Amino acid sequence: MAKPSGVNGTSFTSAQFGRADVKLLSSKVSFRGFFELSVHRFRHRLFKGGWSGEIEREVFTKTEAAAAVLYDPKNDLIALIEQFRAGAVDSEYGPWCLEVVAGMIEPGESPDDLIVREIKEEADVVPHKLHKITAYYSTPGACNEKIHLYCAECDLSHSGGVHGLESENEDILLSVFDAQEVLDAMLNSRMNNAATLLALQWLAMNRQQLRSGVAPNC
Repeated sequence: MAKPSGVNGTSFTSAQFGRADVKLLSSKVSFRGFFELSVHRFRHRLFKGGWSGEIEREVFTKTEAAAAVLYDPKNDLIALIEQFRAGAVDSEYGPWCLEVVAGMIEPGESPDDLIVREIKEEADVVPHKLHKITAYYSTPGACNEKIHLYCAECDLSHSGGVHGLESENEDILLSVFDAQEVLDAMLNSRMNNAATLLALQWLAMNRQQLRSGVAPNC
């Protein structure tokens, strides 16, 4: 099968340029707190040929993360968590967002291990099956965060309540909903963050297969 490409030869799977086509001139950390802000100076190759002028960009630096929508195919239920998010203070829905479970990967931890750990910490649930949806950069123009996205099959028939680690001041409310109710509301609600919307859209496309016990084509 021919590799899909655009009229100019652009491929979905590989780029014309790579890391070797970027000349990093300098890099320094300008702020280090809960997260880190770095300043990079670089040049890169141009599609029309040659090299760009010198460019300076600030990059918000984070470790890789993983997120998962919790789905109970037997009972057709979706569980979402609710917690305070400082970046959403000015949201029209307020800063308590409805989200999928998520967390940052610790050194030596795989994305699979991380998401199982986070599901236990934030929802007090142990998933019986993980489906890897995709991995993506949340906002690559300004941040290096890469998120590994999953659907986690769980028994949600007795789930709910407040969870989280007291040592991290977590105050996380887990709520369980009828799946169709969530999918009907996802594009106009407090589920207004990328990981949640991407996971729910995948679930909308694969829900019937999961309910039938057929493995989706991830």
